[in-house]
Amino acid sequence: MQFRAANVGTMQTRKAAEPFTRRRKVKNRRPQRSIKGFLCAFGLPLRLGVKTTLLLLTFTSLAFAQDSVETIRIDSDLVDLKVSVLGFPANTPPPILDSKDFLVLEDGVPQEIAFFAASDTPFDLVLLLDLSGSNSKNLKMIRNSAKRFVDAARDIDRIALVTFTDQPALYSTFSLDRKKLKKTIDDMDEAVGGTNFWDSMDWVLSDLVPQGSGLRRSAIVVMTDGIDNALPDVPGPGSRITFPALLERIRNSESIVFPIYLDTEEENVKRYHIPRAAYAQAREQLGQIANVCGTRFYQAARLSDLDTVYTQVVRDLSTVYSIGYKPTNRSLDGKWRSVEVLLNNRSDLSARTKRGYYAKHIAKS
Repeated sequence: MQFRAANVGTMQTRKAAEPFTRRRKVKNRRPQRSIKGFLCAFGLPLRLGVKTTLLLLTFTSLAFAQDSVETIRIDSDLVDLKVSVLGFPANTPPPILDSKDFLVLEDGVPQEIAFFAASDTPFDLVLLLDLSGSNSKNLKMIRNSAKRFVDAARDIDRIALVTFTDQPALYSTFSLDRKKLKKTIDDMDEAVGGTNFWDSMDWVLSDLVPQGSGLRRSAIVVMTDGIDNALPDVPGPGSRITFPALLERIRNSESIVFPIYLDTEEENVKRYHIPRAAYAQAREQLGQIANVCGTRFYQAARLSDLDTVYTQVVRDLSTVYSIGYKPTNRSLDGKWRSVEVLLNNRSDLSARTKRGYYAKHIAKS
């Protein structure tokens, strides 16, 4: 059995209380088989002795166990972190970092790094595209930008496609098929309807991202003007989740969010009477998301404004540093341990990893 990362506590994600309607449903659950069906599938006789049946039941349990939530702390006491370093300039080769460039803190206490490695790692990228009515004139740019992201990603990187208006619409789960992804982008609906941006981001984090491979890093590129109908004086029903709650969800997620601001202010202040104060607040919120994730706040009025974004995103996600340490607090009391990774003498860069773990001991079977 493979474990995604040894020795870090399990973090479970809350599912939405009411699933959003998706325009395209994807079957991703394995059908459950009865023991009789399981035996027939392997060509085994139905009349078996008690010991043989118990052995097969054990085998079946092990097979289904691999579909459970990831186990992050096992028998040894080494905490393993997957760290992304963000902010390398797009026009220069990324520097080679060593263990001495990193500072690991657990509950504010410095930890000694016992294991360090860097590697090129495939990632899962979600393109979250705003197709609400306020972006109707940006549809061509949104489509072309999405295609450029598909072209910029490496062959080993998977991409999922989600649009949103007053609810998210799943157009493609994580896929390596570039041709199919581009065709799907061309087939996206016209931009129309309200905007529940916060709920849509929350759905991606809680429902879509966990469907990816635990061996990959995950990121979300969201292209939006940031206007949620829940903002003050913006007409129409808005998101159920509040922005502070969404920001906390992003802060505690391992996914990295790259917000791209699409400027629709001049047109929609006149057309939909959206107050300028709402646009100022939306830009501030997108900036907070970028700050929490250690990414940049990109602004785009034209397709050319995004020329450097594609390579920047791919570079930031491609290299992952594996850092292992033995915590100074050896108590396995089930309590939360906060983790922070800082970079020594590199104020131009930022490190992104999980926010912590629960110090639980899993007994040997």
